[in-house]
Amino acid sequence: MRRPLFPLAIVLPIMLLAVSLATADPWKNSLDLGLNLTQNSYSDNWTGGEAGSIAWVSLANGIFEKQVSPKFNFKNTSKLQFGQTHTQDEATKVWKKPVKSTDKIDIENVGRFTLQVWVDPYVAFRLESQFLDASYEPVKRLFNPILLTESAGIAKTIFARDKDLVSTRLGFSFRENIMRLIGPTAADTIDENLTTETSTDGGFESVTDTQYKIAENISYTGKLTLFKALFFSKADDFKGTVAEDYWKAVDVNLENGLSVAISKYISLNFYTQLLYDKQVDLGGRFKETFALGMTYKML
Repeated sequence: MRRPLFPLAIVLPIMLLAVSLATADPWKNSLDLGLNLTQNSYSDNWTGGEAGSIAWVSLANGIFEKQVSPKFNFKNTSKLQFGQTHTQDEATKVWKKPVKSTDKIDIENVGRFTLQVWVDPYVAFRLESQFLDASYEPVKRLFNPILLTESAGIAKTIFARDKDLVSTRLGFSFRENIMRLIGPTAADTIDENLTTETSTDGGFESVTDTQYKIAENISYTGKLTLFKALFFSKADDFKGTVAEDYWKAVDVNLENGLSVAISKYISLNFYTQLLYDKQVDLGGRFKETFALGMTYKML
C-alpha cells in the first residue's frame, strides 16, 4: 500500500521551520535523569537456596516547550529508559548473562497553532521504539521495531494552572510500523538475513495528557492514547481467519506515573502502563515499576 501524502515530509519541516524562528519567549525546559539500583549477594556457604542479583534502571525524562510566535507553540516530550537484571546461578554462584528488564524510547513533537479560538489546530510526530531487541538471543537488533505516528487535528487545553495541566487532542493519525525480521540462518550470516517488513494503518486518534502537582514533593503525570483504525495495509492477509477484524478494535495505551521527592537527589517512582491491542493479545497487557533511586534535575 502506498504511503499517503500526509506526513513526515510535511510535518517535520513545518515544526523545524517554526522552531528555528527567533522570538523573545524563552524555552520552558524540564529534564530529569535517574538511576535506580537494587543489589543483594550471599557467601558461597550460604544455605537456603537464595541467589545474588543486581537490577538497575537508567532513565531520562524531558519536556522542552517554546511559544515560537504568538500563533505557534512547539513542545517536545522525551522518555528514555533502559535497565537490566543480573542474577547468580543458585548452585554454582556463577553470574548469568544480564537480562533486559526495561527498555523504552518515546519521543513526541507537537506543534500547535495558537489562533486564540476555542480549539487549536495541531500537527504531531511520535517515534516509539526500544534500544535493544533481545527477543532472539543470537541476533541483537538495535532500535527494533520502530513505530512512527504522524497526526493532525484539533487540540484543547482543558485546565492550566502553574505546573498543573490537562490537555487533549483529537485528530487523524497515520502509523507506520517498521520491523527487521530474522531469516532462517540469521545466526550465521546476520546482515544478509535481516529483512525489513513494514505495515501501515490510519484512523482516528485521541490523546489526553495530565500533569498535576499533588504536593510540593509529589507529582503525577498521566497519558491516555486511543486509536481506532479505519484501514490497515495487511488486512487481506487475515481474511478468512478468526483474526480478520482484530485490527478494527480500538487500541489503548494508558500510562500513569507518580514521583515522590524524598530529598534533593533521592526519589520514589511508581509507574504503570496498560496496553490493549487485539492484534497482539486478546487481553490487556500490564506493566508496573516501583523504584527508589537517584534523580538529578538538570533543567
